[in-house]
Amino acid sequence: MTVATDDILTRPLGTKSAAASRTLGQRLRGVSMPRMSPAAVVAMAVAGLAIGLTILAMVGDPQGGEPSAVATITLREPAAPPVAKAPEPPPSAPRSAGEVETASGVRVVRPAGTEAPTEAVIIRVPDSEPVRLTGPDPRLMERGRHGNVPKIGDGRRRPLDVYARPDSGAGAPGARIAILVTGLGVGQAATAGAIAKLPPAISLAFSPYGGDLERSVARARDFGHEILVQAPMEPFDYPDSDPGPQTMLTSSRAPENLDRLSWVMSRFGGYVGLVNFMGAKLEGDAAAFEPVLREIGTRGLGFVDDGTSSRSLATSLGGKLKIPVARAEIVLDAMPQAEAIDRELARLEAQAKANGFALASAGAMPMTIERIARWSRDLETRGIRLVPVSTALRGTPPARLSSAGQ
Repeated sequence: MTVATDDILTRPLGTKSAAASRTLGQRLRGVSMPRMSPAAVVAMAVAGLAIGLTILAMVGDPQGGEPSAVATITLREPAAPPVAKAPEPPPSAPRSAGEVETASGVRVVRPAGTEAPTEAVIIRVPDSEPVRLTGPDPRLMERGRHGNVPKIGDGRRRPLDVYARPDSGAGAPGARIAILVTGLGVGQAATAGAIAKLPPAISLAFSPYGGDLERSVARARDFGHEILVQAPMEPFDYPDSDPGPQTMLTSSRAPENLDRLSWVMSRFGGYVGLVNFMGAKLEGDAAAFEPVLREIGTRGLGFVDDGTSSRSLATSLGGKLKIPVARAEIVLDAMPQAEAIDRELARLEAQAKANGFALASAGAMPMTIERIARWSRDLETRGIRLVPVSTALRGTPPARLSSAGQ
């Protein structure tokens, strides 16, 4: 048998040669298939349909016997989420009476010397909202060279009276203490701490050199604090100790000092009076100090001597001029130590009990604020009530101030 070499080399493996394919095709074409009539085709189709329907009827499965499964789905209401049980509150540790009073805002006043409510007690419930003092009234202002300054309004309305903190316990028995804290406004943190931590009845004096004074003073007023402004005055060692610009000097003429006083009074509004900042030399010089006090009284304000100078003529000149002047009897932080401040607070308390009233001053150091705040927490349990400084300026008690000009 002869095999074509090219055909072997070029055809794919597993396929027949072209010659074989042609031979097979020739054989198929040589076979004749029987031809069916149309009637036979129709008969075969009807027979096939009958066989299929018979199988369907016997089996009863429209899927023709293919495997199938039936799953039953039942609809149910969604289950409610589990309710979380509130955790049991931990047992609270016992707290002192002072802590309970501070947390609740209720002050319990017991008679002096008693530790348990075996006798009748007075319970003072604080107001739902703190006392917010009146802001600057345009009717009590006039335009000066440096800005608005206070004045007495129609009907002899004095700023001292309009801006004073009301004394809700006026006429109540017991000793009273007024405290003036000075130096506010020059340090934002110290100022904010004093405003928030000190009892509202404590009066605050702001330096004229502070920044954003209107805002700080308004915040203090919202907390219920009565406001004063510090007036820089010449000390004995001036200029080594310099209160700052606009200091009133003994060597200056009265119009110049009054112009500087006008600058101080124009720094902000809504205050009851002024307090000296340094000033031992000016307060001891009647010729220089008298015109300043007269101007303060003419504008319906009071003056507080902070008690740092033993040579001050404030109370004697106030009596002569018939203007409201008061002098602090104790400077609480003259020695800036915690133990010393506590001693002075105890002395202030004893003096108030002995005389019925006492007035003190202090600076706005954080330590001073903390000691005063701590001391004042249970003051009323010891039979003493805090009052604003304007209580002294407006005539209480007569022996300690010049109350003329009411």
